[in-house]
Amino acid sequence: MNKILEQIVIQKRKEIQVLKGLKTINDFEKEIYFNRKTISLSQSLRQTEFGIIAEFKRKSPSAGEIDSNKSILDQTLLYQKSGASAISILTDETFFGGSVNDIFQIRNDLSIPILRKEFIVDEIQIFEAKAIGADAILLIAEILTKKELLHFTILAKSLGLEVLAEFHSFKELEKLNDEVDVIGVNNRNLDTQTTNIENSYKLAEFLPQNKLSISESGIKTSEEIQKLISYGFKGALIGESILKDKNPAILINQFNSYSHVH
Repeated sequence: MNKILEQIVIQKRKEIQVLKGLKTINDFEKEIYFNRKTISLSQSLRQTEFGIIAEFKRKSPSAGEIDSNKSILDQTLLYQKSGASAISILTDETFFGGSVNDIFQIRNDLSIPILRKEFIVDEIQIFEAKAIGADAILLIAEILTKKELLHFTILAKSLGLEVLAEFHSFKELEKLNDEVDVIGVNNRNLDTQTTNIENSYKLAEFLPQNKLSISESGIKTSEEIQKLISYGFKGALIGESILKDKNPAILINQFNSYSHVH
């Protein structure tokens, strides 16, 4: 595992120990959103030719501070209005400036699926995701064993959550299981923090045809979306290019409209 990712996981394990001292799985099961019916991420992506999962984050190890003053509710409602298929929310605090409260406070106002983007290494985080109102969780193959990825996927599905499993390399694809709802190809090398969309094109032929696949990170142009469609991708997770744009609504609209042009 690489340096930044390793630091994040070490920090995450410390946070989980603190969380377990404060709350039990039973506590999460009693929370307001725990029994709500989730909205399907995969269905939402299938409803359009190419779905955009628009991301909200305040900072990242690669981009630094993005815009910590943006209202999360205004921003995510704008994403929804502009035709995003789903919203991705970074809940990591130390490295991304997020919190579980970010999902909790917007849940009632959104009618599209919310993906909890987090470094999940423990079961309790999956119960927490359900309790705060997430519809789907991210599982990162690089930080999990094949057995953990399967176990966490089955647990998430038993709670009604869908799973976006993220892969960066061909070798990691060995960890893929049939229970995963959506496959994500991460174009960012989490080690060097460099991004190359070619990674999606490279891995496309090795992805199972019966699964929805999306491309993550570094997507900036409508031409790239056209090319991703030609490689069989059904969507993209886009963060920084939307967050940094003065008119994110126009950009999401553009991405959406270009996906219908062949």
